[in-house]
Amino acid sequence: MFRLSSFYSLSLSVLTSLALAATPTPPEAIASQYTLTASTAYSFPTLSSSSSSDAGAFLVQNWGLSQGRVQQNADNLAFVPDDFSSSSGSAASANGTALSATYPAGSYSHGTGGAQFYALFNGSSNQQAMLLSYELAFDENFDFVKGGKLPGTRGGPSTVQCDGGKPATGHNCFSARLMWRTGGAGEVYAYIPSPNGLCSQSNVLCSDDYGISLSRGSFTFAPGKWQRITMFVWMNNPPNIANGMIALYYNDELALNHSNLQIRSGTGLTTGGLWFSTFFGGSDSSWASPDEQHTYFRNIRIWSSDTPSNLPGAAVTNSAKSSAASSWHFAPSPSLTLLLCVLLIASTAPPHHRRARHFMGYTFISLIRYIYL
Repeated sequence: MFRLSSFYSLSLSVLTSLALAATPTPPEAIASQYTLTASTAYSFPTLSSSSSSDAGAFLVQNWGLSQGRVQQNADNLAFVPDDFSSSSGSAASANGTALSATYPAGSYSHGTGGAQFYALFNGSSNQQAMLLSYELAFDENFDFVKGGKLPGTRGGPSTVQCDGGKPATGHNCFSARLMWRTGGAGEVYAYIPSPNGLCSQSNVLCSDDYGISLSRGSFTFAPGKWQRITMFVWMNNPPNIANGMIALYYNDELALNHSNLQIRSGTGLTTGGLWFSTFFGGSDSSWASPDEQHTYFRNIRIWSSDTPSNLPGAAVTNSAKSSAASSWHFAPSPSLTLLLCVLLIASTAPPHHRRARHFMGYTFISLIRYIYL
């Protein structure tokens, strides 16, 4: 017989679980949970008559930019007064200042709107875990159109790949930004390998030409107010085990968590720092901003450690298909290069040179066997 006391105990347990699940988790608590002991807060200037050129110079001087410059559209960046009310209960930014990014009317990707730069964290030496937190606001009547990119993090020796259709191989780099979609639907947009059937999971959308969408629509951006974004990236370890992790908290509540990832296939790839990358798009005009619009950023912070993931994970059992890499790529060895050169020379021989033609046929067969066998 089911007792009333048992019912009360069960109800209390369920309510306690629900309360714990809804408990806000600020970035400081996440940093403590994963023992991220190194940290920095990006400085903002005191406003006087700040212009976009002032913003670019300030960023270069104070934020440790890779290559010592804003990569795209420094003139679309400006430090402006922090005029939005807080939705997350966080403190106002230092000096009451926010960093504004402008998207001109008709702009979409290709350097036509927004801005992009890469700020390395503490020299980015052997960082294996990185937590990025910032607050974000959209204009009051922001039109999301089909989608656009928002800042995230990246790592690896290459600073020009893992973006815009340039694939992540597991050795060159990785990137993890946010995206807004139609109506403000949010996701993490990553350039990482995708082994072990990652793309067959219901909350993962893969593209043959571009990045991987993680948990699209798991949260929704709101125009006209501040909202806090906190993203944690934890490198898989060892490299042939898919135990890497990307988690995203929206307004301090867990929105998505993928802990079965192979972010790298070699130990030389580590986390790097803040990748401030924002624009409409999408690669064609159907993604373009209809009017001049803006986003605003404040309270940008990073925590990190040199400890990689210790989560359980599956061994990588199939070759990792890189995001944005559906076509076949290979690097020819010296012997293959020699075969190709011989084939080219033999193909230029006159038709009556029978021996050259026979040799070309033999070389072609050898080439086919080299590639496929």
